[in-house]
Amino acid sequence: METTLRGVGVSHGVAIGEVRHMGTAVLEPPAKQIPAEDAEREQGRARQAVEAVAADLIARGNLAGGEAQHVLEAQAMMAQDPELMTDVERRIAVGSSAERGVYDAFASYRALLANAGEYLAGRVADLDDVRNRIVARLLGVPMPGVPDSDEPYVLIARDLAPADTALLDPALVLGFVTEEGGPTSHSAILARALGVPAVVALPGAGELAERTVIAVDGSTGEIFVEPSAEKRAEMESAAAARKAALSASTGPGATSDGHKIPLLANVGGPGDVPAAVEAGAEGVGLFRTEFLFLDDSERAPSEEKQVAAYRAVLEAFPEGRVVVRVLDAGADKPLDFLTPADEPNPALGVRGLRSLLDHPDVLRTQLTALAKAAEGLPVHLEVMAPMVADRADAKAFADACREAGLGAKFGAMVEIPSAALRARSILREVEFLSLGTNDLAQYTFAADRQVGAVSRLQDPWQPALLDLVALSAQAAAAEGKSCGVCGEAASDPLLACVLTGLGVTSLSMGAASIPYVRATLAKYTLAQCERAASAARATDSAEEARMAAQAVLSGE
Repeated sequence: METTLRGVGVSHGVAIGEVRHMGTAVLEPPAKQIPAEDAEREQGRARQAVEAVAADLIARGNLAGGEAQHVLEAQAMMAQDPELMTDVERRIAVGSSAERGVYDAFASYRALLANAGEYLAGRVADLDDVRNRIVARLLGVPMPGVPDSDEPYVLIARDLAPADTALLDPALVLGFVTEEGGPTSHSAILARALGVPAVVALPGAGELAERTVIAVDGSTGEIFVEPSAEKRAEMESAAAARKAALSASTGPGATSDGHKIPLLANVGGPGDVPAAVEAGAEGVGLFRTEFLFLDDSERAPSEEKQVAAYRAVLEAFPEGRVVVRVLDAGADKPLDFLTPADEPNPALGVRGLRSLLDHPDVLRTQLTALAKAAEGLPVHLEVMAPMVADRADAKAFADACREAGLGAKFGAMVEIPSAALRARSILREVEFLSLGTNDLAQYTFAADRQVGAVSRLQDPWQPALLDLVALSAQAAAAEGKSCGVCGEAASDPLLACVLTGLGVTSLSMGAASIPYVRATLAKYTLAQCERAASAARATDSAEEARMAAQAVLSGE
């Protein structure tokens, strides 16, 4: 009998197939005492396992490339954390086996992360995956991971670690469903990059029996269990129509009456550029530069290394717009040379621009490298600061750009409610705004962007969030300046229409979402988008907002 479940759709598309479950996690190793004379040997085993797992994560990242590579390299650094390894060796020295020492040390570190604030708590799933891989290697059992199958299937998991998501084979994994996670979790971001339909935050997903046939709608978040022939035909027909519409839609982003909305790509480094170009991105709306700095947490990369990496991206978009975000360190991206190690709540502490203003030499080197990378290129370079709170922040960043001789436009990210509320004041100092809807939602609703239990508050359709977007866009229009969106909200085709109606002037997203957004925008006039935006803002919940916008655009 057909039943319907609802989670959070995070990656477009339809998948219909049999359920396969993720391999079970490693069991807790026994707490047996080892002789003192075996301690050194066990410590060596632990170090070897850690290095092997770190090397495997890096190798997986090299194979996957792009955003996945940066995520997996960060996991490898987590495995090799010197304080964590010291704790492992201490536990072994007092009688634990290598596998038990690793298990207990990671458990202790896990508790610290879980209580360390929003961003770090959101990395618990990544830490668990690293622990499981190390313990599995020590026990000599298979690594936890995706099931072996010769037939395509829909993957079900409690959560998916980046190492698993990064190397999913879209030819076999038709889609995936997780019990935990949220729309801005690593797995959701990587699913969109892969173009795999995905639904997260679905309670009870693990109870779906192996080989049950389900239909997954990655746009609506709906799961149809044992779908009828009619439902399957309906979903397959809709998917085919969507695919045809995507193929027919080309060129710059615009509404049906010609209102231009440039569609840009979010990239994490040169590896993401080919997919962006293939998708027809009109430029880059968010170039994350953290990948350069995460290779070595003890020192910043040289100016020469930065110039080469930036130029590789800038050269790919001649005459296009490339918006670079300067280093956004802190919270879940701590750097030993830059961020405090003892903050009680790093997500609310010294991160983003605050870290850079405390270390002006790091900011100056990055701005100088960007200026040199753009020399002689016809690209339209723009540089923006993360975590701008007020006009003083904006002025400090603008002054730093001028002192570095940066000829590009400079702007501010709107990720903190205060920046949206005082956007016009901030625009007296900078030339554009870019809304990071992921963090803006997190700080507006006090809802960790990685925790499935509060995913409804991370929904970018929340009317309060739409109000803040509208305030920012109106302030930019009043100042004659631009206001884009570079958060994951832009990847939702229906919401892209609403954002356009709110006055947003450009949309930036993962490359895989660009064709969907382009095709959807082209179906509606600017006036229809504006009416949909007004209808959405007049509601009291994310679901009501989505339904109200859909009703307007469908002519109901």
